[in-house]
Amino acid sequence: MANLVYKRVSTDQQSTARQNLVLAEAGIEDPVSFEEESGTSSRLHPLQRPKFGELLAYARPGDTVHISEMFRLVRGTGHILDVLDVLHRDRLALRIHDGAFSAMDLTARHPRTGELLSTVKFKVQTLAAADELQRDLSGS
Repeated sequence: MANLVYKRVSTDQQSTARQNLVLAEAGIEDPVSFEEESGTSSRLHPLQRPKFGELLAYARPGDTVHISEMFRLVRGTGHILDVLDVLHRDRLALRIHDGAFSAMDLTARHPRTGELLSTVKFKVQTLAAADELQRDLSGS
């Protein structure tokens, strides 16, 4: 089972230093890193980003995708559930190491239907909307 690390920054003026720190503190064993080119737009759907696509092509069932915080992978409510569905389909675990999503089990599925639990959908959408609002108000 591989530990796949995904990193991304939105602009050329940003660095992955904070992400590197959070992920190093997590003590991930034998990480295989996938890092987008600086400035890869957060408006681009995560499933269309080159390095995330490479990560998905490399991944095998049972692997774990590690990110420092949810919004290094997705920026808004519209993309989160798409990504979770692909990770579920490919039988990949997701481990978020910092932020509001770090304490959540985003893989909880209904035992009979296999659908993402509505309580998980609600929490994910609510936290994502709150984060979008905070980002808009702070102008970042």
